[in-house]
Amino acid sequence: MASLLIIGGSGFFGKSFLDAYVRGKLNLWKIDSIGVLSRHAEQLKLQYPELINESIKLINSDIATCQDLPFADYVIHAAASTDAANYLMRPKEEKWNIQAGTHNYCALANKFHLNSRILYCSSGAVYGQQPMDVEYLSEEFDHGYVDEMSITKRDYAMAKRDSEKSIQALGSQGGAVSIARCFAFVGKYLPRDQHFAIGNFIEDGLKGRSIEVRSNHLVYRSYMYADDLVHWLMTICHSASTHCPIYNVGSDQAITISDLAMVVAQRFSVHINKMEISRNIVDRYIPSISKARDQLGLSLSTDIAGAIDKTIAALRFDNLNA
Repeated sequence: MASLLIIGGSGFFGKSFLDAYVRGKLNLWKIDSIGVLSRHAEQLKLQYPELINESIKLINSDIATCQDLPFADYVIHAAASTDAANYLMRPKEEKWNIQAGTHNYCALANKFHLNSRILYCSSGAVYGQQPMDVEYLSEEFDHGYVDEMSITKRDYAMAKRDSEKSIQALGSQGGAVSIARCFAFVGKYLPRDQHFAIGNFIEDGLKGRSIEVRSNHLVYRSYMYADDLVHWLMTICHSASTHCPIYNVGSDQAITISDLAMVVAQRFSVHINKMEISRNIVDRYIPSISKARDQLGLSLSTDIAGAIDKTIAALRFDNLNA
């Protein structure tokens, strides 16, 4: 049997892992215990009791400053705020949090995780702004476009780049490490009150409100379902080595935000309010996932329509049983 430690485990990634675990979806890796380390881990017991059982240990600690870690066979480092408002209001603080959390973890890993398989959850933001004429971002894409990013994304992207270097250095010291460059996702535990368009659309639908599309230009996104996310991250973690393999994690099935709103609106029979769209500007954020497919045999089990349907069904079930 094997143990898993999720650092930053109280966010969307952590809750998706716990949800998958209680449904037996981590049996492939023989996971029989999970440690969840975050600054407010104990709150999970109160807010999401359905995710917590006796094989899950909640650890209230800050990875940026803590001095010890429990051993685990697998380690998923997913500690970072993904709320764009934080990066707008206090960008330097959030940048420091990401960097300090990774630097301190790497120092601790040399003591506590010498025999662990380690995955660092980075972001597709490290590539910078995707040029309009680039259909998919591959792992080899030139990282020269950060200056073109919005101010709320720039510090986040730079912090993730810096953290990747720390993880790669850990590999050069003999650690079994890997990096997942994560894109966009959907699932039951995705926040529905932040900057995630798909989460906001679903929340509008659940409340019977018209869906608001605020973009005035073409925006392309793609969404991986939470169960696929967990499966991919565990597979990449298992592939960890001193060579630090890097893989994009997400869907390559692009959809415009307007079309996404239409799909969600149809599920709830609500109206859509949207602005006039200029086609002169194209905002694209779509990964190439051919490397993960070719080298690890990974695939998408759920398309965007199925992911939306599963997410809505889970949320409606919870509402009925609340």
